[in-house]
Amino acid sequence: MNMEKTDEFEVRGLPQARIKRQPRVSIIWIVPLAAAIAGGWLVFKYVRQMGPVISIQFSDGNEIKANQTTLQYRGARVGGVLSVKLTHDLEHVEVQARLDKSAESLARDGSVFWVVRPEVGAGGLHGLETIVSGPYIQVQPGSGKEQKKFIGAEKPPILKTSDGELEIILTTPSLGSLTVGSPVYYRGMEVGSVRYFVLGKDSTAVNIHVLIETNYAPLVRTDSKFWNAGGIGVHFGIFSGFSMSAESFKALVIGGIAFATPQSPGIPVTNGVAFPLNDKVDRKWLKWSPAITITNAPAKASLISPSSLLINSVK
Repeated sequence: MNMEKTDEFEVRGLPQARIKRQPRVSIIWIVPLAAAIAGGWLVFKYVRQMGPVISIQFSDGNEIKANQTTLQYRGARVGGVLSVKLTHDLEHVEVQARLDKSAESLARDGSVFWVVRPEVGAGGLHGLETIVSGPYIQVQPGSGKEQKKFIGAEKPPILKTSDGELEIILTTPSLGSLTVGSPVYYRGMEVGSVRYFVLGKDSTAVNIHVLIETNYAPLVRTDSKFWNAGGIGVHFGIFSGFSMSAESFKALVIGGIAFATPQSPGIPVTNGVAFPLNDKVDRKWLKWSPAITITNAPAKASLISPSSLLINSVK
């Protein structure tokens, strides 16, 4: 009995331990919790940036790849391809693509989608940037109701003219070396290009639709003269000797058109006015130098081009 009391006394004399309660949430969980919050925010942000999923049918899906091929508008990425598969009838390729949130207005009736691939032909070189990056899907926006299913175009559509641009028609018996994109020159400056061409109603001539840039539209008058500036011009004179010239290397490769306006120019023209396209230039046209005011004409750097090597004169 005495022994039990002694043990109890000795235990009571020892220092007592203080018990601290552990926090319910350990500090070790802060890092994964913060990571989860950050991940959730990124997912939320990504979902907010997601636009609608659209379906585009093409006759050929060559090199269109899921998660690689992009949709572009004005040179900017506006979406990406999600999947590529055959339609049920095996006649077409169906491309599922998602537009960015900022580009969701492109999913409208009237929008045109086409594939840009490298193209090498008599008309020149097009889409060469896709040799490295692969083909991409270009879009021209429509203005109709919202739409999710589209039929892709086989060729790029004819683009609408912008405000102030001038579209004229040149008539010629034969197209020759001219093609879509062939340049139009005024006094050696590129001021426009060929948009497209069609046969006339009676099939006796070709109508070439030419677009003149806004800044240079005042240069075209009712009495302007147009001629084929593609290829190399050769001239021989008794006193001047032999000379050979080309408007530019670009015109030499893909054809070109030049025009001149008389010293006392006529009135400005409007869209749709037609002019004959002459096969050759009349020397007197090159002497015309009218004073015509143009506004906001951008400065263009002039570099030595390969065409300068083609201009020689022997006197």
